[in-house]
Amino acid sequence: MRILVVGAGGIGGYFGGRLQEDGHDVTFLVRKKRRAQLEKTGLVIESYHGDAHLIPTLLVSWEEAEPFDIVMLSTKAYHLAQAIEDIKPYISENTYIWPLLNGFQHLDVLKEAFGAEKVLGGLCFIETTLNAEGHIIQTSPSHNALFGALHDDQVHIVREMSSAFTSTKASFLYKENILQEIWHKYLFITVLSGVTTLMRAPVGPILEVKGGDALTRQLFQEVEGVMKAIDAPLADEIIDTQMKTMKSMTYEMKSSMLRDMEKGYATEVEHLQGYLLTIAKEKNQHTPLLEAVYHNVKTYELMNRLG
Repeated sequence: MRILVVGAGGIGGYFGGRLQEDGHDVTFLVRKKRRAQLEKTGLVIESYHGDAHLIPTLLVSWEEAEPFDIVMLSTKAYHLAQAIEDIKPYISENTYIWPLLNGFQHLDVLKEAFGAEKVLGGLCFIETTLNAEGHIIQTSPSHNALFGALHDDQVHIVREMSSAFTSTKASFLYKENILQEIWHKYLFITVLSGVTTLMRAPVGPILEVKGGDALTRQLFQEVEGVMKAIDAPLADEIIDTQMKTMKSMTYEMKSSMLRDMEKGYATEVEHLQGYLLTIAKEKNQHTPLLEAVYHNVKTYELMNRLG
């Protein structure tokens, strides 16, 4: 199985690196600057689960290569359009796209580009960052990459992936209910990014301050209401479950969106909160707190001339 990983940052570099470490045929599609860095240092993973130093096979967009069996997409949502163009030369009728992006909207975009039967369900749970040397730093127990079939014609490939990925140092997990898993993560990441960016604070202080628990639950309820309005497959009592998860996080845990704002980077607010607000308007859902989250981040982007 030939695997193309789009990007070699904190997510693609980590999961692709763990697959390469396990002996899989992995190629990384990277920008020229990242290729020069990786050619100099190698792909370095410093992890809670054990370090790795690998010599990666690298491609820059539109360099010649045979089509791949699996394309793992781990880009930010605002890079998706460019990523689609970049991978087109490496796609055949036998290629499957495995996206690890947050949210849901990207699935429709990918299906439009490559066909519904070629886009797998996927998501991941991991905390990573790149240090100044370009090393991937992974510091917590969670390092799960999930996949599953969204189309009947995909059952064979996800079963093949499940069998092939069992011995890696990362957790590659086949989920029959992958669509529900995607919506559950979307709910959680929307609220986590929402409260942390609105308060410019980690999870711990937000939940500790008087009223913080109730505010967080209100945002969960608003987002759940929007998702239920389009019959998203959410489990019963999902808010209680996810509140418990949030309370179990470390005191200093920040969302990736907050970390991006602290660095002056662009955000995925349109892909996450913006997409849901469009649905809310169509379905006449009342979402004042979600709107406050969205306008807070959009104001940040305007002030920083982003987007």
